[in-house]
Amino acid sequence: MTPTKSCPVLLRRGDEIEILAFRHPIAGLQLVKGSIEDGESPEEAAIRELAEEAGVQATRISAGLGLWESGHQGQIWSFHLCEADQVLPDQWVHHAADDGGHDFSFFWHPLSKPADAEWHEVFQRALKYIRSALTYDTSRTAKTSS
Repeated sequence: MTPTKSCPVLLRRGDEIEILAFRHPIAGLQLVKGSIEDGESPEEAAIRELAEEAGVQATRISAGLGLWESGHQGQIWSFHLCEADQVLPDQWVHHAADDGGHDFSFFWHPLSKPADAEWHEVFQRALKYIRSALTYDTSRTAKTSS
């Protein structure tokens, strides 16, 4: 499978694990995701998308979380666990140039909380994939370290 979209997964750990998400002014709650440009690796696209859509600079990839057939417009998503070099606020608004320009309202969504109807359907499924990929990665790591 060749990915067409890249999805950076930025987590925040506190009392519970939270994932970076945003409210799109037209299309509901979403995760950062975007097209992989010609000559760009999925990892490079993930870092670029975080900067363009969320205004989050100075990030790096800490792990790959695999490929996923989204069932949406034939898109294959590549997921990347990312780390930011700065502490991010609880909420912020970033103006992204997507589709002529939109203000995206960012927040942290508890990863254990189910995605409700406010979430765009494909992102509801993407959250399920991420939970499963993180569980698999954790269990694989645990088996490797014993």
